[in-house]
Amino acid sequence: MPSDPPALRHVTATRYVTPLREGGSLPGLMEADDLGTYAVKFVAAGQGRSVLVNEIVAGELARALGFAVPEICTVDVDGELGRTEPDQEVQELLRQSAGLNLAIDFLPGALDLDPLAFDVGPGFAGRVLWFDALVGNVDRSWRNSNMLLWHRAPYLIDHGATLTFAHRWDSAAGFPRRPYDAADHVLLGAHPDVAAADRALAPLVTPELLDAVLALVPGVWLEGEPGFGSADEVRAGYARALLGRIAARDAWLPGVFETVAAGRPRPVERPSRPPAWLRIGGVRR
Repeated sequence: MPSDPPALRHVTATRYVTPLREGGSLPGLMEADDLGTYAVKFVAAGQGRSVLVNEIVAGELARALGFAVPEICTVDVDGELGRTEPDQEVQELLRQSAGLNLAIDFLPGALDLDPLAFDVGPGFAGRVLWFDALVGNVDRSWRNSNMLLWHRAPYLIDHGATLTFAHRWDSAAGFPRRPYDAADHVLLGAHPDVAAADRALAPLVTPELLDAVLALVPGVWLEGEPGFGSADEVRAGYARALLGRIAARDAWLPGVFETVAAGRPRPVERPSRPPAWLRIGGVRR
């Protein structure tokens, strides 16, 4: 049985190190008062607060289901921390994001997980594919695995592109039965055992677990959502959509099974150079 997620730690940013330009929302590498280093996603980024909410909901749900996920924290950011950054866009982003933001633990020395070089096995591949189908993750493809290999263990990262109904709540009613296109999934070539994953994981996604995960989301990021009267109403909207998707697995699982049976359409492409955050020196750990 999964245990309730612990409350998110809160840290205060002390230094802006560098922008992480591979991310579409321009996250930044920052140091904090606990001497840790974090990839910070900002509330004023163009993709909006829903991305930060989805990072918590999908990331902490994945952790509760047994996946390794870098620690997710909230972080207080002083808008003046970017005043020495030469990029005007970064300066403005930090000024507009002063206050509460999202921090994800930096894993120094981690590598992009390449399933051609590291055999994850059908069991793990099936669980990841099942989870991604559950949350509608469109961003774990052969182009970008959004998985890291750290200390010989695979970590799931970057869940902002999940639960896309939260960007347009009038689409939430259709989310439970929405098909999942697994054709580009990075682990399709690992012969994922999705049936075993469904048997193991589906019973764990309970109202109680979702309530515990959604309670981790700061209310300030949920208040004022159009069509809702309170942060708790938004949490209830997330819970309804996810519980509905669990109940409607007959609508989307068969398509995933068919894609797995058909096999992998494309090879994994190895990046020509490491991501930017691996080329940054002088960070802790």
